[in-house]
Amino acid sequence: MAAKGFHSSLKMDLNCIAFSRFPSTSSRYPIPILFSSNYPKVSTFTTYCLSKNTCNTSNSFLMEYPDGKEMPLELYSEKIRHYCKKGCLSEAMSCLSEMQALGFYPNMLCYSCLIEVLGTSGRTLEAEMVFQEMIFLGFRPKVGVFNVLLRGFLRKGMLELGVKALRVMEELGVGENHETFEIFLDYYVSAGRLSDTWRIIGEMKRKGYKLSGFVYSRVIEVYRDNGMWKKAMEIVSEISELGVPVDRRICNSIIDTFGKYGELSEALEVFGKMREEGIVPNIVTWNSLIKWHCKAGELKKALDLFTDMQDQGLYPDPKIFVILISRLGEQGKWELLKENFEIMRRRGHLKMGAVYAVLVDIYGQYGRSQGAEDCISALKAEGVQLTSNIFSVLANAYAQRGLCEDTVKVLQIMEAEGIEPNLIMLNVLINAFGIAGRHLEALSVYHHIIESGINPDVVTYTTLMKAFIRAKKFSMVPDLYQKMESSGITPDRKAREILQTALMLIEQI
Repeated sequence: MAAKGFHSSLKMDLNCIAFSRFPSTSSRYPIPILFSSNYPKVSTFTTYCLSKNTCNTSNSFLMEYPDGKEMPLELYSEKIRHYCKKGCLSEAMSCLSEMQALGFYPNMLCYSCLIEVLGTSGRTLEAEMVFQEMIFLGFRPKVGVFNVLLRGFLRKGMLELGVKALRVMEELGVGENHETFEIFLDYYVSAGRLSDTWRIIGEMKRKGYKLSGFVYSRVIEVYRDNGMWKKAMEIVSEISELGVPVDRRICNSIIDTFGKYGELSEALEVFGKMREEGIVPNIVTWNSLIKWHCKAGELKKALDLFTDMQDQGLYPDPKIFVILISRLGEQGKWELLKENFEIMRRRGHLKMGAVYAVLVDIYGQYGRSQGAEDCISALKAEGVQLTSNIFSVLANAYAQRGLCEDTVKVLQIMEAEGIEPNLIMLNVLINAFGIAGRHLEALSVYHHIIESGINPDVVTYTTLMKAFIRAKKFSMVPDLYQKMESSGITPDRKAREILQTALMLIEQI
């Protein structure tokens, strides 16, 4: 698709990020085809998108077999499962390809292992292909396999594919379980689909599922994101009355709610109580406290928390680096940034230290690397594993500075590494164009999201609305707001504020 309205200075097309690899939703998961005798031969798919990375394994006796002799079927299956356990996806897929070339197919356990590892690694297209081959060969996947697929589809924002997967479950007589409902609940809350959220909770109650701490934590977050933080706190009282154990997930949601609304002392109080009760804070807990203290301008406390987190033996999360670096950079505290870098290196966090240094470079201090390719090359040289999380952090750093070409380049390199773009990354790209004042490009990304079979979420719409505000295209905001509501997404507090701002500015024109 040619991106309409792109500035001539941007010498790239959105298809360079290979979104075209997402087939349309009507053809990617057609239910009748799964059971059709005309289903195409599937053994050739295993050459699809193999990573260039190699995998070292200590289990050498399993990996070696005399040349010229054909391995038995059982050993092929064992190799595939072994590679999956080690996270060696390329080797597992190559082994499957060898097996198929000999006319063999693995057993159901092997297929399940492959789908699980591919799905959790973000390689949803390959997981789906393995699944379709599994169905074609007559295997009946269990609910756990479907849950892996559902989680992968919904993580990418592909709601229609998730719904179609449910239909396949029904056709095969595979019933949903508690986890299935929680997967959809997680997606609906994140996407801002409130009516669907309450519908899922109601359905869980009707089916007799006990609402877990996870469900209650997401309900707290629903109220938090819609400006009803006091209502969120009422849920906490309800939890206590029902005798539901207050676990780490619930504590994290409460801390984040207090932090978002500037109640930092209350957030720290909950943090202290959870530790007193033996609930160990995880990286999500620390990230939330550090983030909200940064945004409130409490940088000293944020850095103290950052140090305390490392004292507890937790590796710093690169996501929090962007917030720390941007806030300290705004105040010109580059020496303090350098000091934190040295502390990480002394603690042995060399790879995370490398990510930190690259991010500082992106924000313009160290000056060693110039663009996305150089930064990623520097990370590879330090032995940093390039995960979707790392790519997302790098893209977000470039986006916050309005460096659109570098943001797109990160997405291109990510795809070349075999990691598929998801909605989070595309929202980051919209933000990059918005900050740069290039609302037409931002709008083109939005259109491309829809054409790729991905359902925009509340972040997509609010980010695009902000892009229109920056470009002084105020009249486009109400129309987009209306589209958001008609798509089933409930506008959050931020979206409502942007709409009010746009309407006020329209009246002044």
